[in-house]
Amino acid sequence: MRLSRILRPRLEATAHCDLPCGVYDPAQARIEAESVKAIQEKYQSNEDPDFRSRAIEIKEQRSDLVKHHLWVLWTDYFKPPHFEKYPQLHELFNKATKAAGATGTKGSNDPATGQQLLDYIAEIDKIFWETKNAA
Repeated sequence: MRLSRILRPRLEATAHCDLPCGVYDPAQARIEAESVKAIQEKYQSNEDPDFRSRAIEIKEQRSDLVKHHLWVLWTDYFKPPHFEKYPQLHELFNKATKAAGATGTKGSNDPATGQQLLDYIAEIDKIFWETKNAA
């Protein structure tokens, strides 16, 4: 009994995320998505096959990074109270990650798909800052 009293925590800490606040931000996904759209635009204006091949490779890598950053926000930052307040959030993340995937920017060189991805990220960003400012 004495040992358990000595070893019990003296301070209890709680947090809504795995790390101190400030490490999560949709800006990371947005920056990569802006890069994807810029690559798509450059691809459209260049006929050199070597350039185009390299552009596709980089665009696909950046699209994967967008998905990674979105998944981190979806799984680590947003919690059940957020999904209750914003019931569209799960579907929004699903659409955004698919927009960065094979049926979106990863599989398309059309800048319109890049813009669609940026639009989804802008919606996520708005909700993110509403939740961050409410905390």
